[in-house]
Amino acid sequence: MKRDTIRIGYIGVGHMGQYHVNVSCNIPDYKPCGIYDISIDRANEISKQFHIPVFQNVDSLLSEIDALVLAVPTVHHYDLARQALEKGKHVLVEKPMTETVEQAQELVHLAETQGLIFQVGHVERFNGAVAELGKIVEKPYLIESKRLAPRNERVQDIGVVLDLMIHDIDIVLNLVQDEVHSVHACGQSCISSHSHEDFAIAIIQFRNGCVANLIASRAAQSKTRELHISQPNALIILDFSTQNISVHRLAASAYLMTQKELKYKQDSFVEKIAVHRDNPLKQEHDHFIGCIRGLQKPLVDGYEELRTLQIANDILSQVQSQAETLVV
Repeated sequence: MKRDTIRIGYIGVGHMGQYHVNVSCNIPDYKPCGIYDISIDRANEISKQFHIPVFQNVDSLLSEIDALVLAVPTVHHYDLARQALEKGKHVLVEKPMTETVEQAQELVHLAETQGLIFQVGHVERFNGAVAELGKIVEKPYLIESKRLAPRNERVQDIGVVLDLMIHDIDIVLNLVQDEVHSVHACGQSCISSHSHEDFAIAIIQFRNGCVANLIASRAAQSKTRELHISQPNALIILDFSTQNISVHRLAASAYLMTQKELKYKQDSFVEKIAVHRDNPLKQEHDHFIGCIRGLQKPLVDGYEELRTLQIANDILSQVQSQAETLVV
């Protein structure tokens, strides 16, 4: 594609969709051309705020754009993304890509044969601190993640595995870069009015011996988003909420004998890593533009996302299977 302005459209302008509109309207490479939402009132509200025309159906919107942002419930991802790809439009779809791996495989193949960019919105990959991890993580043997949040009725079409844990699955797979040996998981619905799981715990073991322990919850009393990475001679801690990274190293340890007691002394030092902070969603759109123009390769390509989705569905299957055997 030439360096002409990319005509961008939006399907779904709810909670996440409005963020996409807000960010992309401030990117010179884009020309926002249209909105479609099942709620006419919501579409008109965003249209008025950002001066973007509203379309009455998907076909008419697709005829006016080069690329599409898809931020609708997961159940609609497959049909709408396929419709856009078949009409030759690049697609940025919110995670998870689709409900099933089979649907995702079809879309990835379709985008590949059409020569189109089909990018999944793993916005955490564009977090400056996560990008920095790739420079300092070496041979991790234990990764522990906690992604906990209070109850939020906004997301009701999927459970905590596809809503929150999938971020950490993607990050862990990227850091370890090895084949998965086994996956064990459990979880339960405890506060939701629907059947989706509210918390889940997953243990992923890799062929090289590294173990990842992932905890995700939408039933917590406070928000926690942390990643702990243990590797030889260092513990790396990332706090997503502050984008701070600290590296803890053990300098020396010794036992001290006194007349009254035996004391253990441990000296260590902590290194703070400088992190470039920017809006991750803007970075995601800048990357989408770069990929459309052939200036960059997708940070998370379709086949990599297929692997993430496969493991997420494996975890979800185990959670659902075990939940069915429990009597609450």
